[in-house]
Amino acid sequence: MNPPKERADAARNRQAILEAARRLFAEEGAEAATMDRIAAAAGVAKGTLFHRFGSRAGLLYELIADGATGLMEAVRSGPPPLGPGAPAADRLLAYFDAMTCLIADDIELNVAYQALPPHPHREEFHAFWATHISSLLHELRPDLDAEVVGGLLLAPLGGELVPYLVRAGHKDRLREAVRQLVESVIRQSA
Repeated sequence: MNPPKERADAARNRQAILEAARRLFAEEGAEAATMDRIAAAAGVAKGTLFHRFGSRAGLLYELIADGATGLMEAVRSGPPPLGPGAPAADRLLAYFDAMTCLIADDIELNVAYQALPPHPHREEFHAFWATHISSLLHELRPDLDAEVVGGLLLAPLGGELVPYLVRAGHKDRLREAVRQLVESVIRQSA
């Protein structure tokens, strides 16, 4: 059974809320992005936020899920090299570049999200990334423990260095360093 279609006004409110929240997080940080401020910036009542998202945590999850779902779709069926049809090394590099940008471009949102207790559906995203990374690594480097090495490659993107670099204006440096890290693993001879 398909879920009921969202009303046009509800869809507009949802989009306005997500855009306002993303903007507030980016411009003013996690502390300033309160539900009151988000509601005012979106032009909706605070109750609309709670009705729609349940809590600040629910809103944060929705914002994170929006970007993560887009990246998942690009990996599944987008154009190469991120999507199917490119060599495994190119796909792995494209994935890490896209994931690094996804996190860095919304760093305050990601920092706030990581501080929350895990959302019930959070593991679905992590499992998808882990499977994608490990399958590409296994193809490239069958000599490695692809699951563990893949997890080790991904783990730094959730660490303290990423917000530090992004806030200091070093997004490009971060992207290049992540690329170098991934290349160091895939370029090693078996």
